[in-house]
Amino acid sequence: MGNGENILQIKNISKSFPGVHALDNVSIDIKSGSVHALMGENGAGKSTLMKCLFGIYDPDEGEIILDGKSVRFDNPRQALDSGISMIHQELLPVRLRPAMENLWLGRFPTFSIGPLKFVDHKKMYNDSMALFKDLNMDINPNTWVREFSASKIQSLEIAKAVSYGAKVIIMDEPTSSLTEHEVGHLFAIIRRLRDEGTAIIYISHKIEEILAISDEVSIMRDGKLVGTFASRELTTDNIIKYMVGRDLSHRFPPKDNIPGETIMEVKSLTSSQPRSFRDVSFSLRQGEILGIGGLVGAQRTELVESIFGLREIESGQIFVNGTEIVIKNPWQAKKERFALVTEERRTSGIIPMRSVRDNMVLANLRRYVGAAGLINEKMCDKDTAEKIQALNVKTPSSKTLIRDLSGGNQQKVLFARWLLTEPEILILDEPTRGIDVGAKYEIYNIIINLAKEGKGIIMISSEMPELLGVSDRIMVMCEGRVTGFLEGKNATQEDIMRLAAQFEQQASA
Repeated sequence: MGNGENILQIKNISKSFPGVHALDNVSIDIKSGSVHALMGENGAGKSTLMKCLFGIYDPDEGEIILDGKSVRFDNPRQALDSGISMIHQELLPVRLRPAMENLWLGRFPTFSIGPLKFVDHKKMYNDSMALFKDLNMDINPNTWVREFSASKIQSLEIAKAVSYGAKVIIMDEPTSSLTEHEVGHLFAIIRRLRDEGTAIIYISHKIEEILAISDEVSIMRDGKLVGTFASRELTTDNIIKYMVGRDLSHRFPPKDNIPGETIMEVKSLTSSQPRSFRDVSFSLRQGEILGIGGLVGAQRTELVESIFGLREIESGQIFVNGTEIVIKNPWQAKKERFALVTEERRTSGIIPMRSVRDNMVLANLRRYVGAAGLINEKMCDKDTAEKIQALNVKTPSSKTLIRDLSGGNQQKVLFARWLLTEPEILILDEPTRGIDVGAKYEIYNIIINLAKEGKGIIMISSEMPELLGVSDRIMVMCEGRVTGFLEGKNATQEDIMRLAAQFEQQASA
C-alpha cells in the first residue's frame, strides 16, 4: 500500500485544442509505493493528462510537482531522465530488430577503442537476460520482434518501462493484449514494484482489474476530475455511474432480435496451416448474434479471417442461403456480402492520417466512382453524414482526422465503413477492445440493431460478460477445434471456461 508521501502532484492542469477543452483544472496526488488507477470514458482526458505529464503536450495552465520540485518537460526524454516512464496503449516496436535492441533503444551500451565507439552487444544481451529473468519473462533477447505475438510485445514494453528504474510508471491499458495468465504475472510485477516504493499510474477500462490491483482510483469525465476514491470503497456500479454520469447498472441493452432461417453453414473447415483450426462446423441464422469464445491460441481470428478470404483454406465448405461459395480473397467476400471488422483497430483498421470520411468510404470506393473515373465527392459526403448521425459518431466534422477521435468513435467509423457495403454477414473480431463502458453500450446497441435488421453476426470476444450479454448462441473453441455450443441465455462463465480449456485439461490429465 502507499506510504502516504506524494511523489507526484498534478495541480490545476488545463489543456485546450481547437474546438476542444480537453482538460479543465485537473488536480491529482500520486503517492509513492501505490497503484493509482485512472479511469474515464474515451475522450474523458486521461491520455491528454498523461501526455502533459510525460512531456508530449505542453499544458496551457497548471503545475507538475515531482519529488517536491516543480517540473516542466519539453519532451519524453526529459521525463524519462527525471524518473517517469510510460507504457503506451499503441504498441509501436521496431519489428525488424531484436528484442534487446528494442529494450535499450536510444541508450545502447557502448565501448571505445581509441576515438571510436562501438555498441556492446554482449553487455546488451547480458543486461537483457538479467532483466527478463528478474521479471520472470520468457523472452529471447536475440529474437526479432516481428516474430512476437501481441502479448509478448506488451511484455517487452513492460520490461522496457521497468528498465529505466523509474519512480513513476504510467501504464496505459497494459493488459489489452495479455492472456489471463499473463495478467496475473503483470500484477505480480506491479505489486513488487509498489512494495519497492514505485508509484504506478494504471489506466484501464477493465473495472474488475482496477478493483483487484489499485489502491486509489481517480475518475475523469469530459476533461474534469470527478473525484479520487480509495478502491476498497468502490463497486462496479458506482464506478460506471461516476464515469458516464448516468446509471448503467444494466451493462447490456435489451436483446429483442429474433433469429430466423439459417443464412450460412460452415462444414468441416480446415486451415492450410498445420497448427491452426481443423474440422470446424457451425451455422449462422438471419438476425442471430453468434459469439465465439476461447482462450488465446484457440484460432478464432484465424478462422474468421479464412472465411473472409484473408487466409488459405485446405478443405471444407461454406454455404450461403443453401448455395456453396468459394472465397479466395476479401474482394470475393465483399461480393458475397460479407464484412469484417478486424481485431487490431490501429494496425489493421483505421488509416490515422486520413479523415473520418476517407476512412468511412474506403471499403466501398467503387460505388463513388463516376463515368469519368472521378470520385463523386457529394455522394461520399452524403453517405458519411448519414452514418455519422445513424451511429452517433462524435466528431467535429467528417473532415477531422480519425486519429483525433476517441477509440469508441473510431470503432463506430469502422462499423460505418462496412455497413456502407450493405453486408448480410458481419464478422466482428473483438469489437469493443480498448473502449470504455459508455462507448461499449453504444456498440452493443449497434450490434443488436443490426441483428434486428436481419444481419447474421459473428462476434469474437475475450470478455466473457460480453459474450454472455450480447450473444444468442456461443461457439467455444480450444486449440483450433470447436469444443461445444451454448445457448446465450442459459450459459455461464464457468460453462465457457470448461469448454475453452477442454483440450488443455485433456493434455494435462
